[in-house]
Amino acid sequence: MAIGVVVSLRLAEPADAAAIRDIVRAAYAKWVPVIGREPLPMRADYDKALREHQFDLAVEGDRIIGMIETMLAGDHLWIENVCVIPQAQGRGIGRHLLEQAERKAIEAGRHEIRLLTNGAFEANVSLYKRYGYAIDREEPFMNGVTVYMSKRLAG
Repeated sequence: MAIGVVVSLRLAEPADAAAIRDIVRAAYAKWVPVIGREPLPMRADYDKALREHQFDLAVEGDRIIGMIETMLAGDHLWIENVCVIPQAQGRGIGRHLLEQAERKAIEAGRHEIRLLTNGAFEANVSLYKRYGYAIDREEPFMNGVTVYMSKRLAG
């Protein structure tokens, strides 16, 4: 029988901005050598984002280990960012966060979730495909490709 700390979800508060910035920087650091620059989420203003978007945090004990940033749009839920600290990756936390976004979308009467990712982040594209997301289009962006993806939800 495994004994461990339970991962729970909670809404972020303004005081969480620094912790969110830290987990985003840790989670995205592996992509810097792949694309030759910091991915845009590493440069975001999380004080401002917390005022404008909703963040659900994955918390283990008293430590934030992952987050998903979402926004309701007219006909869908937009995922602005989802990430898990490297030490906690591979434990299903990202899937749990994506499932939370699906619940939020359904509760808000939205039957589609949309997101984008960098095409160079092949592991992310594959992960989203495994979770039922489809590629809608690809567009050039900053010497790379942005991959737009969506998932239809049963209503």
